[in-house]
Amino acid sequence: QVQLVESGGGLVQAGGSLRLSCSASGSTFSTYGMGWFRQAPGKEREFVIGITWTGGRPDSADSVKGRFVISRDNAKNTVYLQMNSLKPEDTAVYYCAADTSGMIYRSSTTYEYWGQGTQVTVSS
Repeated sequence: QVQLVESGGGLVQAGGSLRLSCSASGSTFSTYGMGWFRQAPGKEREFVIGITWTGGRPDSADSVKGRFVISRDNAKNTVYLQMNSLKPEDTAVYYCAADTSGMIYRSSTTYEYWGQGTQVTVSS
């Protein structure tokens, strides 16, 4: 069983930055594809950005391209989401998720493990 714990959320003004972290338990983190999703009130959960087990060729939603960066530190069992130039529409609960295939997909159904989420609020 893998446990994922997100941290780093909070309140930030538009144009600001935040870095989210997702720490994983267990010794197989390096083999997982890791994704970040978000869910705003009244909306469905949506894919934000993901990174494969190799760390190469991250995929991101068009809405965050050029602003959000994902990285991973396998030695620390942690994946990071650096969010820059934040907009009010980025306000949501952010979740990290692990796909044991090592790949990343935009569909949330392929991810076996999820964190509890961390709130990000961007004020205008």
